[in-house]
Amino acid sequence: MNADAPIPGQTRLLMIDDDKKLCRLVTSYLEPLGFAVTAAHTGPEGVERATTPGATAPHVVILDVMLPGLDGFEVLKRIRQKSTVPVLMLTARGDEMDRIVGLEIGADDYLPKTFSTRELLARLRAVLRRSALNAAPDAGPAAPPKELVVGELRVNLDARSAVLGAEPLVLTPVEFDLLASLAKAKGRIKSREALLDEARDRNYDVFDRSIDVHISSLRKKLHDDAQSPRFIRTVRSAGYMMVNPE
Repeated sequence: MNADAPIPGQTRLLMIDDDKKLCRLVTSYLEPLGFAVTAAHTGPEGVERATTPGATAPHVVILDVMLPGLDGFEVLKRIRQKSTVPVLMLTARGDEMDRIVGLEIGADDYLPKTFSTRELLARLRAVLRRSALNAAPDAGPAAPPKELVVGELRVNLDARSAVLGAEPLVLTPVEFDLLASLAKAKGRIKSREALLDEARDRNYDVFDRSIDVHISSLRKKLHDDAQSPRFIRTVRSAGYMMVNPE
C-alpha cells in the first residue's frame, strides 16, 4: 500500500500553531490526501474552534506546545473539558517531559516538531482509526450493545463509552482502547507491548513508557488506587491486569 495514498472522505483537521509557514506546508501536503485543514494561531482561538459543535467540528487536532495567549497544555486541558477529539501534540525539541505532561492531560500521541510529513500522516491515521468517529450506516433495528461489566464498571464496546456506577467517564480514544483491552482480558495479564499494539496502533519503541502515563490517567478517572486496586493491578515486570471481582 502506498503510504501517501489518499484516504476516503473528508477529514476535518484543525492545526493550532502560530507558525503560519508550517501550517501552510502541512495544509499543502494533507489536503490532496483527503484532509480539510483549518488553522488557529493562538491558544484561545484554538480552544474555541476545537470545541465548537456541529458540522465544522474537527475530526482531529494538531496542537503545538508553544502558543501565544495560552500554551498548548492549557489549550489541551480546556479542550478535554468539552471534547474527546483526538489530539496530536507537537513538541519543539521532542522533550520527554513535554510528552509526558501532554499524554497525562489527554493527548493521544505526540511528534517532535522536526517530523517528516509521512510520519505525520501515519500518526494522524492511527489516532483517527482509534477514534471511531464514523458511525456505521443504519441497517435496521440496532443489535444489543456489546457490554463488558467489571463490578460497577460497564464498558460499551459498540458505543465506545464507559460508566462507573452512575458516572459517565470522559475518556480519550487511547484510554478507552486500554480500558476495553483490559476488560476483555479480565483476570489475565496484558503486557505493555500487547497494550501498545492494541491501543496505539503504530510501531513502538521497547523503551516507550507512555503506556504507564495513560494507565495512570485512566486510574484517576476510575478513582482507582494503584496500591489497593479495585480495577487495574500492576503486575511487576509483566504488565497490567483488570481485577476480576469475586
